[in-house]
Amino acid sequence: MKAYNEIFENNKKWVASKKATNIDFFKHLSEGQNPDVLYIGCSDSRVSAEEMTGMDPGEMFVHRNIANVVANNDLSAASVIEYAVDVLQVKHVVVCGHYYCGGVLAAMKPQDLGILNPWLRNIRDVYRLHQSELDSISDEDAKYRRLVELNVQEQCINVIKTAVLQKHYLNTGFPTVHGWVFDIKTGELIDLNIDFDDKLKHIQEIYDLGKEIKKK
Repeated sequence: MKAYNEIFENNKKWVASKKATNIDFFKHLSEGQNPDVLYIGCSDSRVSAEEMTGMDPGEMFVHRNIANVVANNDLSAASVIEYAVDVLQVKHVVVCGHYYCGGVLAAMKPQDLGILNPWLRNIRDVYRLHQSELDSISDEDAKYRRLVELNVQEQCINVIKTAVLQKHYLNTGFPTVHGWVFDIKTGELIDLNIDFDDKLKHIQEIYDLGKEIKKK
C-alpha cells in the first residue's frame, strides 16, 4: 500500500517540477498534442518510452504491448497507427524492442502458454522466417538477442504494409519507419538502421495499397 500511495506523492512533485520551469506547462498541454513520433514498444515495466528518450508529454504518441508486436488482426495497433499517421500526421514511426524481452523468450520455448499462444505465434513466425540464421547461432544469449532484433525488423515491415502509411507516404513523403532496440544492461538505444525505402519498395511488389494515388 505504501508504494501505491507514493505514486500520488510523486505526482505532486512532478507537477511542481513542471510548473517551476514553465508555469503554463499544463495549460499548453491541455490545448492539444502535436507529436512527431509514434512509438510502438513493449509493455515491459523496465522500458519507459518517454524516460529513456528524454521526451516530454505531448512529444510522442505511444502504443505498447507484449514484445512490441504489430499483428495484422490487432485492431488496437491498427487504430493507433491510423490515428497517428492520418490525424496527428507524425513524421516518424518507431518500433522499439529490447534485449531480455520476456515475450520473445517465451516464444523461443516449445510450451503451451494458454491464451498467450496466439500472440506469441507472431514472434514464432519471425523465428520461422529467419530459422536458418537463428539456428546457426550456437550461443543461446546471442540467439535471443538476434531474435529481438529480427522481431523489430518484421514488425517494422508490418507497419509499412498498412494502407494508411503507404498512402500518406506517397502523398507527403512521411512518415518513415525506424527500428530500435533498447539495451537494458547499458541503457543505450540502438538504431537498427532499417532501410525504409528499400523495405517499402519490396513490400509494394505484393502489398501495394497506394496504386490509386500513383495514377493521379
